[in-house]
Amino acid sequence: MNLTQKYMNQMQKDNSPAQQDKNPTQEYNNLIPQQAGLIKELTWRGMIQDIMPGTEEHLAKGMTTGYIGFDPTADSLHIGSLVPILLLVHLQKAGHKPIALVGGATGMVGDPSGKSEERNLLSEDLLAHNLAGVKKQLEQYLDFDPSRPNAAEMANNYDWFREMSFLTFIRDIGKHITVNYMSAKDSVKKRLEGDNGMSFTEFTYQLVQGYDFYWLYTHKNCSLQMGGSDQWGNITTGTELIRRKSGGTAFAFTCPLITKADGGKFGKTEKGNIWLSAEKTPPFQFYQFWLNATDADAEKWIRIFTFLDQPTIETLITRHREQPEGRHLQKTLAREITSFVHGEEEYKKAVATTEKIFADQSAAAESLTEQDLESMEGVKIDYAAEKLAAGTDIVTFLAETGILPSKGEARKLVQGGGVSINRKKVDSLQLILDKGILLHGKYLMVQKGKRNFYLVRVI
Repeated sequence: MNLTQKYMNQMQKDNSPAQQDKNPTQEYNNLIPQQAGLIKELTWRGMIQDIMPGTEEHLAKGMTTGYIGFDPTADSLHIGSLVPILLLVHLQKAGHKPIALVGGATGMVGDPSGKSEERNLLSEDLLAHNLAGVKKQLEQYLDFDPSRPNAAEMANNYDWFREMSFLTFIRDIGKHITVNYMSAKDSVKKRLEGDNGMSFTEFTYQLVQGYDFYWLYTHKNCSLQMGGSDQWGNITTGTELIRRKSGGTAFAFTCPLITKADGGKFGKTEKGNIWLSAEKTPPFQFYQFWLNATDADAEKWIRIFTFLDQPTIETLITRHREQPEGRHLQKTLAREITSFVHGEEEYKKAVATTEKIFADQSAAAESLTEQDLESMEGVKIDYAAEKLAAGTDIVTFLAETGILPSKGEARKLVQGGGVSINRKKVDSLQLILDKGILLHGKYLMVQKGKRNFYLVRVI
């Protein structure tokens, strides 16, 4: 059983009827040593970038309520949201109280951070639909049991903005933060200096988010905000509003934005975003994303996206460096995060499908179903049926599909034994491909080298 599953099982055990008679205060007191170590834990994992002075000392004093905001631009979160989710989980594991704020109001405005142009605003009906989906997902990862002193809570900033008038907002909130202060933020400066500029709607976003922090500070005793490093400007506006409007002190830290070693965008594949929803991204594809991580990415991501402890991870890294062909890091990373997001059963199914498609190369390609083929993590290529009707030689086929950049490169790889079609190694430059070789009448499985897979769909 992996450590993520053990943690989730323990959470369930703590909520079982047999545990109900335990003193919740005593259980909370047992977590106090962990509270002081939260920042150290997140630091070795590479999950701290910016931190406000005094934050670590504040957390060490006792249970702290902290929050992160989630943008409801879709009815599912994607893996870019996993880091903030995991920050809340770590916060709760350390004995602090997490609040997951879904931005019903800010979703109507649009966050300019990291954006080069203004995005489309969402309708109230679509926002309500998205909020329901996001809330359902967050409830899978955090413990909302009200008997726990540090039970998680959900909040929606539309609840306190719904009845607020524009005049009230600019009179009671806007007067506390100067335009100079707001314009100095990087997210604003970049947009003002760009070609598209920034609307007043987006300009006010940091003030709206700042009021979220003030409201939670006032009504929920929330003194900590966390988020991605691109949110630092918005977050510090909140701490400044708390200081100026109520004379209070609030704290914050951010985590680095996740990147890929090759410069590609994290969480993106040929199919688009990797979603947490099984309907949007099937668990097999989710598993394959992590399994196909590069060595450099896997070393970084296993610290961030799993709950494995430091000695375990260091041992894994050493083992992987000694035996990189075993892909120990990627397999462990894929196991831990797939189990956390989709459960142990879906993880096992993903492994079984992987074995069927990739590992058992002795099995005939004809044994794979259309669903198996379509779920393959690899490049999907459409190829015109008329080109195959009269027969196409292998070299021309590889060049026309773009699997290889030229006929010369295709010829070299085929001669070197580096190309397989439908799991059969191509051993002749004279091989002619026609409709008779298609799987289910429309597919060709192509393998280039050991790890590059292509599914050619003949249309």
